[in-house]
Amino acid sequence: MKKQLRTILLAGVFALLAGQAFAQAYPNRPIRWLVPYSAGGPADLLARAVAPTLGDQLGVPVVVENRVGAGGGIAMDAIAKAAPDGYMIGLGLTGTQMINPYLYSKLPYDPLKDFSPVTPLVSYTNVLLVAQNSPVKSVAELVAYAKANPDKVTFASGGKGASNHLQGELLKALTGAPMLHVPYKGNAQGIVDLISGNVTCMFDILATGLAQVRAGKVRALAVTGAKRSPYAPEIPTLAEAGVEGYEQAGSDLWIGVLAPPGTPKVIVDRLHAEFDKTMKSPAVTERVRSLHYDTWTLPPEEFAAYLRTDYLKWGNVTRLAGLKPE
Repeated sequence: MKKQLRTILLAGVFALLAGQAFAQAYPNRPIRWLVPYSAGGPADLLARAVAPTLGDQLGVPVVVENRVGAGGGIAMDAIAKAAPDGYMIGLGLTGTQMINPYLYSKLPYDPLKDFSPVTPLVSYTNVLLVAQNSPVKSVAELVAYAKANPDKVTFASGGKGASNHLQGELLKALTGAPMLHVPYKGNAQGIVDLISGNVTCMFDILATGLAQVRAGKVRALAVTGAKRSPYAPEIPTLAEAGVEGYEQAGSDLWIGVLAPPGTPKVIVDRLHAEFDKTMKSPAVTERVRSLHYDTWTLPPEEFAAYLRTDYLKWGNVTRLAGLKPE
């Protein structure tokens, strides 16, 4: 009995030492960081702001690689099928992990089972905008105007299934305001038509939306988050503007890091620790602020639990919007 116990204890010690040696040896070559959207977009800018400092801390280059297509699905599928050795990681977003599974019937990856969550990096909210010359001055006025003019009110988005599309559908569902969705190939085209008055309203990210507000081209009515944004504390939340329940339905958005399934815990923990340190560095903090994001990190286990809850929330939003997988 004592011999068996000693054997078990020795096996545990050897496993621990092997794990520590594995973690110390990692990494010893460049790490590829797949971004599911094109260069120059908000997600890409975040990754490129983080990668140099992260690489310095890890002692190897962290190479950002844009792999676009299928609403981010091509990059995430590559991550889901990559070797679980920590040398290929991915930038996951609310859209790729929480929304796409409800829009694509043949999505090649499972958003919860096919990844090893590392950490979120940032959270952010969108802002509801109308043109500067619009008679609408508040969310209540927008809802009243839509109900009084059921064939006239439209809302733009960056495309069917985009987060700002679902946020518009959620606003419709919670208020009963009839509004027609007008999808564009990206938010930039939608903003142009909003400014010119071709659409009534639009949800947009803070970085670009607030720039147009401060240029006097559009008016902000509310932010989508559960609390006011530190970048525009004068703008109320939708809940404060009278839309009860909005903040409970997946209104906060996130960008985070995911590794392939089966990545050893020692590697995931090492990546988490280095990302956490990177996000708190002065250079990265300043860049994150310029993008109007809020730094947000979690241990891998807590991130995994958050993803499970957030997935259910966005499922409710897609059902409210009447969207079905295609």
